[in-house]
Amino acid sequence: MGHLRALLSQCLFILVTLVIGVPLITLSLVKLLLYRSRWRPMLTRWLDKTASAWISCNNFHQRLLLPTKIHVDGPLEFARRQWFMLVVNHQSWVDILVILRVLNRRVPYFKFFLKQSLAWIPVLGMAFWALDFPFMRRHSKEQVARDPRLAGKDLATTRTQCERYSNKPVTIISYLEGTRFTPEKHAAQQSPYKHLLIPKAGGLAFTLAAMEGRINTLLDVTIYYPGGRPSFWQYLGGGVDTIQVVIQERSIDASLTGDYGDSKFRAHFQNWVNGIWQDKDELLERLEQQSAK
Repeated sequence: MGHLRALLSQCLFILVTLVIGVPLITLSLVKLLLYRSRWRPMLTRWLDKTASAWISCNNFHQRLLLPTKIHVDGPLEFARRQWFMLVVNHQSWVDILVILRVLNRRVPYFKFFLKQSLAWIPVLGMAFWALDFPFMRRHSKEQVARDPRLAGKDLATTRTQCERYSNKPVTIISYLEGTRFTPEKHAAQQSPYKHLLIPKAGGLAFTLAAMEGRINTLLDVTIYYPGGRPSFWQYLGGGVDTIQVVIQERSIDASLTGDYGDSKFRAHFQNWVNGIWQDKDELLERLEQQSAK
């Protein structure tokens, strides 16, 4: 029964995507043709609403078909005319479905930072572009060492990407760990956290600087799976009974906006991020202990 339910869930995801994908791609093509037009902001709003409808339809059939109960601890009412930064621990592909189920239409439209390579995926790449998802190409320390001219390009790219949000509140989602948690990755990193990988603070710092003070609230989201990290197929098959989500609002003050290339600011910013991650690790430990009782 689990495999049949997963197959039906997958078919519904595909069906919803095909149905809503037609207007989404149509609007994307119109936006491409009218890229410099005064109609561009209006087209972007329509695209955001179309994407939100896609999420709502998928949320509906998940609630209808799956027995999974999501318990949320924390606020669920937020100002829609405010910019947010959202950080979350990353354990499974299910994480994104959980975030969308809990927060869709409760916060401004979601925007994910994507790898530059995703821009070249047929159809999806255009949709990501039309939805104003920022594509990033991070330069490693080794690359910057070989070519110092690259040192400021990460921030310049982030600023360019974020300029489009200057007049439109959004919720920018960042996975600070950069990849899904696995015991192998955890051991390879020698992470000081029991339940988390080491956070990468640079992207977050670049984004806050690029938004020039517009983002003053961080949504710190922690996802815990009492039954262990599920696979996407396991979730679709109804193999996840409960999921616990804890949402905390944290203030972002002026001291957290600055030049990440400055060693003093970088140390201050990394200490702030590490403090958040330490709190998150302790929270996950408490949730694990409560679940074991």
